[in-house]
Amino acid sequence: MSRVLVIGAGGVGSVAVHKMAMNADIFSSITLASRRREKCDAIAASVLERTGVSVETAALDADDVAATTALIEAVKPRLVVNLALPYQDLNIMEACLAAGVNYLDTANYEPRDEAKFEYRWQWAYQDRFREAGLMALLGSGFDPGVTSVFATYTKKHLLDRIDTLDILDCNGGDTGLPFATNFNPEINLREVTAPSRHWENGAWVEGPALAQKQVFDFDQVGPRNMYLMYHEELESLVKFYPEIKRIRFWMTFGDSYLKHLDVLQNVGLTRIDPVMFEGREIVPIQFLKALLPEPASLGPLTRGKTNIGTIASGTKDGARKTVYINNICDHEAAYAETGNQAVSYTTGVPAMIGAALMVTGQWKGEGVFNMEQLDPDPFTDMLNQHGLPWQIHDLDAPLAF
Repeated sequence: MSRVLVIGAGGVGSVAVHKMAMNADIFSSITLASRRREKCDAIAASVLERTGVSVETAALDADDVAATTALIEAVKPRLVVNLALPYQDLNIMEACLAAGVNYLDTANYEPRDEAKFEYRWQWAYQDRFREAGLMALLGSGFDPGVTSVFATYTKKHLLDRIDTLDILDCNGGDTGLPFATNFNPEINLREVTAPSRHWENGAWVEGPALAQKQVFDFDQVGPRNMYLMYHEELESLVKFYPEIKRIRFWMTFGDSYLKHLDVLQNVGLTRIDPVMFEGREIVPIQFLKALLPEPASLGPLTRGKTNIGTIASGTKDGARKTVYINNICDHEAAYAETGNQAVSYTTGVPAMIGAALMVTGQWKGEGVFNMEQLDPDPFTDMLNQHGLPWQIHDLDAPLAF
């Protein structure tokens, strides 16, 4: 049994804390911290009502390394679970080093002033965490996270060699609203509007955002347009599976979402650089974030399912083989269990699982680790046990296009 400190009180933080409380045999004490303590208190009240477990709360500016270090030293957790904004990753890692505590997150660092999704800033901490005898686990969400574990499971059990890998992310949920993002609007829109990028024949291939699409028929969702994008797990997959000739990431978007996004881009509201307005600087995308619905408020509105997985093609015992591993998650079931919609659920549950494997010692090491470096089996077992069951399908051929 172990103490944990969770930083971040959005939808993902809420799911992770609810699921930790449901596993009190693993997590003996949970503290939840965020800039706005009232958000933590609301989550703690929900956890107490649903599980009978008390969660401690604290106010914290995670940009302040000294304050974060002080809170860690006061709580004395075995692990810090960073579910705050990716801009804050490095500061929280610094605080973990200062306090001598292990670290976990779900999304890689990105600077505030540039839409860069790269692991290099965090990989640079390798020697410091190793020398401190600490473990930092990066990307224990769904994508990145579960999708990387699916790839590792495929290589361990299903294919001798992976030649092509496609990650397919479909959110078939409907909120009934004209435009809303299912996680932090600022992060979501920065991802969606970034140029596409995929790995092919030993090099990165870049193109315009949302320029390439194809239709895929997702089980329990139906046919959807999915678009070629860049996503951070491509970088770690390329690093740890250099034999894969092509790795791509696809995400579905509805026509209404893309129409609104096009207008917002055209009028400059997705810009991340400051502009002057009435004598003061504002960042347009941050202003837009204030206008859009809070993702955590979408739980009671969302109907439908998510379907996320990987299609890998390669060889097994000398024969060509293609396998598709995926999870389907129901928005309404996720809300009934934790008070959050499925996009938060599919990230928060893997965060809890990664934390559980670290605090129980099933995943351990010294240094900075990505999900691809660790044994997939205990993680995939826990997915089945804790609300994200997955399936394996044999396909006739790899994903075309």
